[in-house]
Amino acid sequence: MIPGQDLFLFVFFLFLLGLHTGGMQDTPWDAVVLAGGGGRRLGGVDKPAVEVGGRSLLDRVLTACAGAQTAVVVGPPRPLRTRATAVVWTREEPPGGGPLAGLAAGLRLVRQPLVVVLAGDLPFLSADLLAALRRVPEGADGLVARDPEGYDQPLTACYRTEVLRGALGRLAPDQGGPADLPLRAVTRTLTLGRVAVGNTLDCDTWADISAARARIREHEHVLDEWIAAVKAELDIDPEVDVKALLDAARDAAHNVARPAAPLTTFLIGYAVARHGRGQAEAARAVGELAERWARERQGEPKEQ
Repeated sequence: MIPGQDLFLFVFFLFLLGLHTGGMQDTPWDAVVLAGGGGRRLGGVDKPAVEVGGRSLLDRVLTACAGAQTAVVVGPPRPLRTRATAVVWTREEPPGGGPLAGLAAGLRLVRQPLVVVLAGDLPFLSADLLAALRRVPEGADGLVARDPEGYDQPLTACYRTEVLRGALGRLAPDQGGPADLPLRAVTRTLTLGRVAVGNTLDCDTWADISAARARIREHEHVLDEWIAAVKAELDIDPEVDVKALLDAARDAAHNVARPAAPLTTFLIGYAVARHGRGQAEAARAVGELAERWARERQGEPKEQ
């Protein structure tokens, strides 16, 4: 486990940095996030509002949608921390009418040629996975995630918008519209490719929530999770050179004094924001300064 003080360093750095970076341009896309379920397996708790790592499940999904033109959230409006993309809210008819009714409601507000369709309970959804799903090949109507057990995940997928609209419009009259129908009533009519994914750990039960909360505290995840949470809390999106900053903090703690570590990262963040210096350059300069302090102390004559 990373020591608490090392995590705390980034609060200062990110607060001072306050820089926004743009993403790469690709085919315009919208997102539809289904967040209207009743959370029956959680005892009626509002599942998209449940927090993992200090951020709601819905916030975490919307953060991964940062490149979308618009994210349409199907469900009751909720407070959000993320401002990664423009969000509009809508409801399925009737409320609680199931995922296909939610998809139909969300699709009415989609304007882009591609639509990413997502569940609102995916704590480890990544922008990289969404980028892979948006690479829909010629001749395919979309790409859907396939989990390690070989099951398709139609709520982690990207579809051609007009094709999906057409498939919804072709539902047989005797089916009575999309309410209470399974997603496969539409997806089985489409030509879909697959993208293999690892365990995305959708959270259906309290055991799933507990597993997700434990996972973010694992050594290999904790710093990335903490940095993402601080970025969302402070509404900033800088690139963070973790190694350079931790090296500078370590040098300050070892060669100067332990409390110098968080103050050093604060000042590095200030220098980057104020003067446009690179993080690695500023951290290297501070590390060299700390080494000069150490050499002076080592070279002092001992009292007789």
